[in-house]
Amino acid sequence: MKMMTEPLEFEKPIVTLERQLAELRDRAADSDIDMTSEMKRIEDKLTKMKGEIYRNLSPWQRVMIARHTQRPFMLDYVEHSFDDFLELHGDRHIGEDEAMPGGFARLEGRRVVVIGHQKGRDTKENLRRNFGSANPEGYRKALRLMRMAEKFNLPIVTLIDTPGAYPGIGSEERNIAEAIAFNLREMMMLRVPIVAVVIGEGGSGGALGIGIADRVLMMENSYYSVISPEGCAAILWKDRKYATEAAQALKLSAIDLEGLGIIDEIIPEPMGGAHHDHVAAASNLKKHVIKQLTQLEAIDRDELLEQRYQKFRQFGEYRERGRKV
Repeated sequence: MKMMTEPLEFEKPIVTLERQLAELRDRAADSDIDMTSEMKRIEDKLTKMKGEIYRNLSPWQRVMIARHTQRPFMLDYVEHSFDDFLELHGDRHIGEDEAMPGGFARLEGRRVVVIGHQKGRDTKENLRRNFGSANPEGYRKALRLMRMAEKFNLPIVTLIDTPGAYPGIGSEERNIAEAIAFNLREMMMLRVPIVAVVIGEGGSGGALGIGIADRVLMMENSYYSVISPEGCAAILWKDRKYATEAAQALKLSAIDLEGLGIIDEIIPEPMGGAHHDHVAAASNLKKHVIKQLTQLEAIDRDELLEQRYQKFRQFGEYRERGRKV
């Protein structure tokens, strides 16, 4: 299913050529003039241009794609990749958080629990979903559902897409940092397979709060970072206009993070990004998640937990008495 989307700045040359091609086709249809060779020339030029642009995206351009308002969100992937989704609500402490939907579903017949961040496409829905930034209730609800998954021996799939956890006064009063930290500890000990997929923005602790997993995957044009490029630029360069340089320095793209060993696999997207074809993107996600779950389900549970622990313990570098470790 092809989506009609607003072009990003770097895509405008492509749009110009596409319009020229469409005009030629209309003129050819309305006249007896043979424009085959001219249309072929533009088609070849368009194919070459798309390849050059989309194969050489900068980290900042990938951030722009990850934030595209027509990009498939969590519930879009649930609709196209999963069956029989039954959403569950509430954290059993404070209330519901619509920025963090979750529930039972089937994935190719396999029963799973799926949880993720949900954004909105317009102002009304974004206010309802809090722009994908969950409150403490969202993380506590997520953990409640994960514990249910463990009780019923169901694998867990998390879909990450958040600029970060909500930093508002009420969120802080209800201990957002504690809710995320608690999830980090508890997810490390859950005795069921966990697959996490960054589908858009992977913003800091807000992403990590449902990101402790046996396998961490990223959609090709998503990003995963301790801080946004704009936030990093404001700190290091004292000006958000240096976000492009910050995105490069942060090593936040799927390609960079796979090279660093932070993530396990990159899920390819349709040409130009997942927002161009939701169904194709969801099909790719489904295939890769099923592959990972099949591998994980064959591992003894004690060994699974040990591998999960070691996976995260090996991240980063530190020095001990002057010795690099």
